[in-house]
Amino acid sequence: MYLNLINVIATFSSQSISDERKEVLLPLVNYIQEKINAGEAIRLNFICTHNSRRSHLSQIWAQTMAYHVGLKNVSCYSGGTEATAIFIKVLETLTSQGFQVLKLSENDNPVVAVKFADNENPILCFSKTYDHPFNPSTQFGAVMTCNNADEGCPIVAGAEARFPIKYDDPKAYDGTPLQTEKYAERSLDIAREMWWVFSQIK
Repeated sequence: MYLNLINVIATFSSQSISDERKEVLLPLVNYIQEKINAGEAIRLNFICTHNSRRSHLSQIWAQTMAYHVGLKNVSCYSGGTEATAIFIKVLETLTSQGFQVLKLSENDNPVVAVKFADNENPILCFSKTYDHPFNPSTQFGAVMTCNNADEGCPIVAGAEARFPIKYDDPKAYDGTPLQTEKYAERSLDIAREMWWVFSQIK
């Protein structure tokens, strides 16, 4: 794993996550643990309205944390209730926090490869609906990362389980002097919680 990412992860502490948030995260921990105990593949689809910010951050950090703790057979995806494009500030934030980000296409909805280590497969990201053929159609856990997707999508077809793990949208700070700070803050909030989830697995 890239050194900058290792340094970021080294700052995380269980004490910085509230008991209330741990209660929210625990069903996801239990789902992953049950899959491991059964010797089954773990597929997580992180879902938000536009698949442009929080769902991508969650997908990327979850995949990174699975690798960090040595968990194999974990595949993380993301999708939206509609497709738009991954927001450029998300890519800038990930780069600043230690990832290598490679843009593979130039269009209104670019495909991006995000790497957390030199010799590991990159995470492929582009905005898509949660039921896009790129994503799993069955045997996955649906992680709802925003209120709108959770409320507007009461049934996620094919999901074995559903986990409402919601984050405030950094989009609220777009075009303000706080934009860079708030995107970094939200990314680290998600990273810290995904670190906690995967660090609980036995």
